[in-house]
This record gives sequence, structure tokens and C-alpha cells, in this order.
Amino acid sequence: MKLKKITILINSMEGGGAERVVSVLLNSLADRYQCYLILIHPIIFYKLDKRIKIIHLNEKSEVSGVKKLIRLPIIAKKLSDIVKEYSFNQIISFLTRSNYINILTSYVSKHTTIISERAMPSLQYKNGLNGKINKFLIKALYCKANLCITNSKGNKKDLEDNFSVKNIVSIPNPFDLNLIEELSTQSIGIRKKRFTYITVGRLDYGKNHKLAIDAIKDIDADLWIIGEGELIEDIQKYINKLSLNDKVYILGKKENPFCFLAKADCFVFTSNHEGFPNVLVEALACGLPSISTDCQSGPREILAPDTDIYFQLKDKIELADYGILTPTKNVEKLKESMSLMISDKKLVQGYRERAKQRANDFRIDKIIKQYKEIICVE
Repeated sequence: MKLKKITILINSMEGGGAERVVSVLLNSLADRYQCYLILIHPIIFYKLDKRIKIIHLNEKSEVSGVKKLIRLPIIAKKLSDIVKEYSFNQIISFLTRSNYINILTSYVSKHTTIISERAMPSLQYKNGLNGKINKFLIKALYCKANLCITNSKGNKKDLEDNFSVKNIVSIPNPFDLNLIEELSTQSIGIRKKRFTYITVGRLDYGKNHKLAIDAIKDIDADLWIIGEGELIEDIQKYINKLSLNDKVYILGKKENPFCFLAKADCFVFTSNHEGFPNVLVEALACGLPSISTDCQSGPREILAPDTDIYFQLKDKIELADYGILTPTKNVEKLKESMSLMISDKKLVQGYRERAKQRANDFRIDKIIKQYKEIICVE
């Protein structure tokens, strides 16, 4: 019997949350389906099953601004030729740019379009001409897709309320908990000096790493920062300026961040806005007590699932079921939370005991089943 084709389009497979989800999804489906991965940019960070056929659109990654906008229909034409060549009936796209291209291509190729939005567009595209263009395109195009998948209920509400997108289903990100546990046992080659916080994420403005750096100034602890990005030099200069080189360490991007998570004492997450923060679940899977800003969206759904997911803290911390939530951009409340994780041993032990229990709700088989019900329908 001929296997059904599963085709995913994404900007690239560099080290990000959406890219990790795509790798998990395709690797899980490769034994039962013909899996195709279409990349706009030829960058691959995550390991992929050898049975997955990779198709490159070979776009230059440095293109930005107006040129990026102009090339949308050009890339759509490239994709329409590929759809015709391979007889693709359905394409699932991840990330905003790929979603635009998927929908534009469907005007010619008439394939079924399933798009996946991983962040909150109203917050991600808040300012400037770039923000206005993206908001316009999302409102004009997303409603044309056959289906939109979001990775959090907060994202779903944002698209419904602010962009008039209606056909939406919310599916959390999947996690290979067995693999995380296996990788977490590896050595890290770093000697801990004292209580150690850790944060993982791309070094950009949205992740707001400076908040954690400011908070740790007066705390007797270290901070490990795993990740790289446009602000790496700026953040290192900030660490130097505050004379914190003996307690704040940028470790760069790691293929295996789980062994570092498992060796730290507490995870701290300081984003201004999110879609679904994978690393927060990964920290829980490593048995790590966690602190997160109560940003929209994701952290509250993960750490306080029985509360109103649309509520946001303003001026106090919340000792949630699975971690501490703090207001965004509030250094004093983050400092209070971090200090509490050092001083309250009973609280920390409770979070350690419940961490893996919560992570189990996002295990790969449970989430992949939800995807299969949508994208693998014969």
C-alpha cells in the first residue's frame, strides 16, 4: 500500500522551538508515512530521520525588510512548482513567513493548507513598519488557510480576537521525555561553585535576559545562560559593565541543553511574550524547580493549568502548582522569587517532586496523537 505523504514547510531547521517540534513530529511519523521537509533556508541543527526527504528552496537567509516582502510571491512560485512535481495534496507550515508562503502558493496549487502559529502576533509584531506589514498579512492571509494550529490557548485567543481567524485548534508542543532523561545524565564539563540558576533561549529582546542579570546582582548565586542570538555581544558587555563575570556565564548554544538543566538548581525564564516556551517544559522534565514571568502566553498554562490562562500578574508573585510566576519586566519581584527558591527548601522540594509529573502531560505519544488526527487523515 502506498504511504500517505506528510509535508512540512518551515523557514529553516536552526535551533528554535518550532524547529524542535518539527523534528519531533517528522521523526515520529517517518516509520508510517512518506515524510517531506521543505526548507526556505538550508540550515539544519536538529537531527532528522534519514527517511525524511529534504527539499531546499535555497533562499538567502540575510534577506530582510522590503526585499523579504517582495520575495514572498517568488518563493510561492518555487513552492507551487514543487507541489506540482511531488503531487502534494497538503502542506503544514510552521512560523509566520512559511505560513504566508503556504497560503499564497495554495492560490495556484489548490493544496490543503494547515498553518501553525507559534507566538502571539499582536505582541511579536508590536512596533514599526515591519510590525504593521506583518499584522496586515496575518489578518489578510491566515483566514484563508484550511486550518490554523496554535501551540497555546493564549495564541488561539489572540488570533481570534485581533486577526479574525476562526478555524483554529490548539495543540501543545510534544516532548520526548525518555530522550530528555537520557541526555540529562551526560556530564557538562563545568564545576558548580554554589546555587545555580539557568536560563535557555535565543538572545533577543523578547527573551529579556537582562532582567535575570539585574535580579541576580545582589543574590549569592550563579547564572548560566544557554543560547545565542543578535544580542550576545550586547548582553556580554552588560555583564562586564555590571562586573558580574564571576557569576553570570553565557555558555552559547548547546546541542544538549538537558544535561546543563539537570545540573542546575533552578530554572529562570524572563520572556516579555511567548507562544509556548518549550524550555519551560524541558526544565520540568529534568526535575528542575522553575520561575517564569507571567507573560502571554504559555507559562501560566504550563505552571498554573487550573487558573484563568488570560489572567496576568501585575505587582506580586504567584506560588503556582508547578512553579513561581512573576510579573513581566519586574526585577524586584523576580529577585523575590529567586531568593525564595534559595531560602525555602520545602517549597523547592515540592516543585522538584511535581516537575516531572507536569512534564508528563506533554509526552510525545499524547501530543502526536492529536496531530495525527488532523494531518494524517486519509
